[in-house]
Amino acid sequence: MKIAIYDNAEQVAEQAANIICRTINSKANTVLGLATGRTPLKTYQQLIKSHKQGSVDFSQVASFNLDEYLGVKPDSHNSYRFFMNENLFRHINIKLENTAVPCSDSDKVNQTCHQYEQQIKQCGGIDLQLLGLGSNGHIGFNEPSSSFASRTRVVALASSTLSDNSDLLTTQEQAIDKAISMGIATILESKEIVIIALGKAKAQAVALAIEGALSASCPASCLQMHGNVTWLLDQEASSLLTQKRYYQLSQQLLA
Repeated sequence: MKIAIYDNAEQVAEQAANIICRTINSKANTVLGLATGRTPLKTYQQLIKSHKQGSVDFSQVASFNLDEYLGVKPDSHNSYRFFMNENLFRHINIKLENTAVPCSDSDKVNQTCHQYEQQIKQCGGIDLQLLGLGSNGHIGFNEPSSSFASRTRVVALASSTLSDNSDLLTTQEQAIDKAISMGIATILESKEIVIIALGKAKAQAVALAIEGALSASCPASCLQMHGNVTWLLDQEASSLLTQKRYYQLSQQLLA
């Protein structure tokens, strides 16, 4: 597990984008796992910039998003499909038919979840999974108590998650308290994982995930079991790490 600490969110985003671009440039048909919310926005802006500069080609890339609110139609301005289209996909040369977001408005949602797992397998698995971190330690929408063996499924959202995301939804859709999410086992099958955490509000979750016990109480602690994880943190998010100096020395050796 690599822990890299940067001065600010802009530097974190630049490094995350560099890792993604490097992966695509070494494998043109990379399969990406993508996240939504505020955390990856600057990373997506960096990817758009790199694409416009001719530094990366997304034409053969496929992607799978982590999650989607249950019952939200893909054309809703609050859907994660809309989020991805507006904040990344329509600004790069990725083929929309190669981008997947869980379809949550189906009347056969359990079948849809199973099919999503099958789609990932048919593509050869996820090469690089980008994650954000919830203030309660969730990854995707895998809230505390989620099984480390979980797969794509319908999940209930914790009150802290609903509060954190409330300003991203319309008044009507703030009532949505369930979602479809990739499971923890699905995430852990990714060949490489990059997780971003920014700001003081994430500091406790970062410390528990990196230095705490392996526990379903902090879902992100599962990443301790993965052999190729990079944590990208700003100073505030790293502020409660007890081994911060060690991580910074290690980061210098890897530079």
